[in-house]
Amino acid sequence: MPLSETPPHPAVIRSRRVVLPDGERPADVLIRDGRIERVAAHGSAPVDGRPVTDLGDTALLPGLVDTHVHVNEPGRTAWEGFATATRAAAAGGVTTIVDMPLNSVPPTTTPDGLAAKRRTAEGQAWVDLGFWGGAVPGNVPDLQPLHDAGVFGFKSFLAPSGVAEFPHVEQAALEAALAEQARIGALAIVHAEDPAVLAAAPQRPGAHYRDFLASRPAAAETAAVARLLDTARRTGARVHILHVSAAAVLPLLRRAREDGVRVTAETCPHYLTLAAEEVPDGDTAFKCCPPIRDESNRDRLWEALANGEFAAVVSDHSPSTPDLKLLPELGGSGDFAAAWGGIASLQLGLPAVWTEARRRGHTLADVVRWMAAGPAALAGLTGTKGAIAAGGDADLVAFDPDGAFAVRAAELHHRNPVTPYAGRTLTGTVRTTWLRGRVVDPAAEPFGRQITRPQEPK
Repeated sequence: MPLSETPPHPAVIRSRRVVLPDGERPADVLIRDGRIERVAAHGSAPVDGRPVTDLGDTALLPGLVDTHVHVNEPGRTAWEGFATATRAAAAGGVTTIVDMPLNSVPPTTTPDGLAAKRRTAEGQAWVDLGFWGGAVPGNVPDLQPLHDAGVFGFKSFLAPSGVAEFPHVEQAALEAALAEQARIGALAIVHAEDPAVLAAAPQRPGAHYRDFLASRPAAAETAAVARLLDTARRTGARVHILHVSAAAVLPLLRRAREDGVRVTAETCPHYLTLAAEEVPDGDTAFKCCPPIRDESNRDRLWEALANGEFAAVVSDHSPSTPDLKLLPELGGSGDFAAAWGGIASLQLGLPAVWTEARRRGHTLADVVRWMAAGPAALAGLTGTKGAIAAGGDADLVAFDPDGAFAVRAAELHHRNPVTPYAGRTLTGTVRTTWLRGRVVDPAAEPFGRQITRPQEPK
């Protein structure tokens, strides 16, 4: 259906449970030209004859912001693509994603690679879409042009990434990359596992999850983070630790912040909602790097999250084709050592986190802070994304916090039906997603925009 035929979008959305920056309360959200004009008292609309959508007791949240998504296109579109990933995002209440620079071919490590990705994404996005750049050995001269072109920062790996076209940085390359990123004012985002610790860990292939977990110990994260923080301290770079799975990292981050190091960190739904004790042997849908650790570790992550020690909770949506996961039900070996690592959860992050958060006594306002406001701030999008506030984009989600559903992988929108949440019952259902005040309808044409890092004033 052409965009001109898209049904009129609501000009007022009303709910008795609107999650605002200062808490949850009944309110009317007035929308004009794709932005939130103001938040008014509940029941005060219609204004100027505007149509009203009344959600009743269904909660109204800001659209989530997911700054850690591997779309993989171009080059590995069989794994995931812009159309499928952004439909999954919208179905999960995510209205803005920032795409990771690897697993696509070419990777986003040069201006040409960024241009190729932007061309491929054009016209395919159901939500707004930005891009990270990559910092790899030898591409320091490309960082300034990529930064000027609007990437949100630069990702590096301290251990092998798993794909040859995106090599990890050893210490000299890390020093050079962070020094340049400090010079240009860019954010460094880092996969922090130490290759020497990984090489020394026991490597036992096979279907036992305990063997895979032993092969990627918490010490690999702590050693890498300690080295990264020391380098950030010397270079003055601003660094962000990706997908923290090991709670042992947290004391290092606390001490670094006390010393003035500019460091933030994130964790992911699978580290907060899954535990090593419940991973079935051979079920490689649970494989990710760093790995899902034990229940005690999970409790410590939740404590840190409640204390404000994580800047964001984001998906690290990293799918692959089912054959690479070596799933036994598809004729695979179930070998954790050989299977591709990555959790596909872009559509499920909100209900997964809400299910566990509510059980632990947290509120929708907490979840919004972790999954909308926090990632928006990380990406420099505060003021336009991540909150229901006047002047921001009217990116909104009607969310039933009491609705329950059983996860069926085949019904998810991401390209390949593999997820560790299959068969689980989650609480919280997304009823409607609005992007800039318009309902996102996967049966219509997409109207997501490509966005860039906000430019700092000169």
